[in-house]
Amino acid sequence: MMLTGCTHRIAALALVMTLAGCSFLSRPRPEPTPSSPAVQPEAVAPVKTKIALVLGGGAARGFAHIGVIKVLESQGIVPDMVVGTSAGSVVGALYAAGNNGFALQKMAMKMDEAAISDWSVPFFSTSSGVLKGDALQNYVNRAVGNMPIEKMKIPFAAVATDLNSGEPILFQRGNTGIAVRASSAVPGVFQPVKIGRHLYVDGGLAAPVPVHFARDMGADFIIAVNISVQPEVQAASSSFDVLLQTFAIMGLSINRYELEGADIVIQPALGDMKGNDFTGRNRAILAGEQAAMAAMPEIRRKLDAMQARPMQVKQALQ
Repeated sequence: MMLTGCTHRIAALALVMTLAGCSFLSRPRPEPTPSSPAVQPEAVAPVKTKIALVLGGGAARGFAHIGVIKVLESQGIVPDMVVGTSAGSVVGALYAAGNNGFALQKMAMKMDEAAISDWSVPFFSTSSGVLKGDALQNYVNRAVGNMPIEKMKIPFAAVATDLNSGEPILFQRGNTGIAVRASSAVPGVFQPVKIGRHLYVDGGLAAPVPVHFARDMGADFIIAVNISVQPEVQAASSSFDVLLQTFAIMGLSINRYELEGADIVIQPALGDMKGNDFTGRNRAILAGEQAAMAAMPEIRRKLDAMQARPMQVKQALQ
């Protein structure tokens, strides 16, 4: 009897253990939690660097700007904006309108001084010394297809000087030919240009190489081309030479200040080429090409460093 009771207890215990074991064995296994994917660093799109080409004044020496443009284009560097003073405004307007470097060179070679006679060299020796500048205005407007400044293919601006206040003025809208004429109106040679209630003269009086205007327009990287006459290497032998020499001397301190704000300064080796030497256009274009090629390694290095900077900042924040 006791044995039977003991046997029942053992059987009951075995049954409980069996059921417990079945319950344990039949418990669903937890599904594996999918592992989180490795966090990848956020891709940073390259930031577009806004490049400005700033072209300074210097009369016939301005043909050097064409050589610089040719080399920049050959290296795939096309500016996002162009700002020019005097001769730089002439070349800058034609370039911004859609003429590439080779087209500009062709235009320079075909330029007929007789067609722009009221600003060409033979008239600088006239006794009055005052030229209207209509021919220059008309030449530029024809060359750009009467395109106003705000319609240019590359954003463009021309710098002139307000004759009353002495302040530099930036033309970004309106008649391209008039703006270029105002920017190129050398006092004592051209009549001041009246626009509205103001009279304007050559932009070189206030901004020989208008770097700071380009910065104000949003440029990140500025390539400035300085073709100013160097007083120490050029003798004045005519009234026009005297004017350019005076401009150069007056603009030395302004130029230094302006050029300090540029990322790259290209200065073609024009030596003693005079501002009225339109026969030296080939020499000037070649000098521009040579100076631009010499500056190209530095341009590449600085551009690469600037374009890599946003990536470095982003990585540092992660």
